[in-house]
Amino acid sequence: MVAHVAGITGLTWSLTRPYFQWATPINLVVSALLLLLFHRQWNRAFIFFLVFTYVLGYGIEVIGVHSEVIFGSYQYGRTLGIKVMDVPLVIGVNWFILSYCIGSICAGLSVHPVVKSLLAAILMVLLDFFIEPVAIHFDFWHWKNEVVPLRNFLGWFAVAWIIQIFWVYLPFSKQNHLAAYLLIAQTIFFLILYSIV
Repeated sequence: MVAHVAGITGLTWSLTRPYFQWATPINLVVSALLLLLFHRQWNRAFIFFLVFTYVLGYGIEVIGVHSEVIFGSYQYGRTLGIKVMDVPLVIGVNWFILSYCIGSICAGLSVHPVVKSLLAAILMVLLDFFIEPVAIHFDFWHWKNEVVPLRNFLGWFAVAWIIQIFWVYLPFSKQNHLAAYLLIAQTIFFLILYSIV
């Protein structure tokens, strides 16, 4: 939470903005490591989910950037760090963090697993709606003509739903005390910056 408050301040002040942009991928990696530290059940199913989510998240972005079919026409800036095939390596970490946190929040719902996965995917798309203007402003990524296409949100929903189906049905503990706090901190972070940019 402290890092997110500092991030809001640092990114909105022009003198410190370059340093906080540089620290963005570090913050994502640290957040993921903390989530993993608080994770309760390290079995084969969870390790599969971890690897699967990273590979799918990163891989779909590579396809998306080069084909323009899945999300639309976009390219990554410098803020998210080292890129391979024009996609930051940390983007798979971002997919994991969002999928894990939102999946953990929805895990306690008393609804059918498919409905649960659908609700989680919808929440991921809703969060992306607020992330997009912030990401464009701070050079995370850029869209052709600076217009976020509807295809992006449909693509996000499809990928998020696939990940959440695996989350719901794979046999590992879905409880993580840090997940809710991290999701709240990230949501507030993007909502505040969304209102500023």
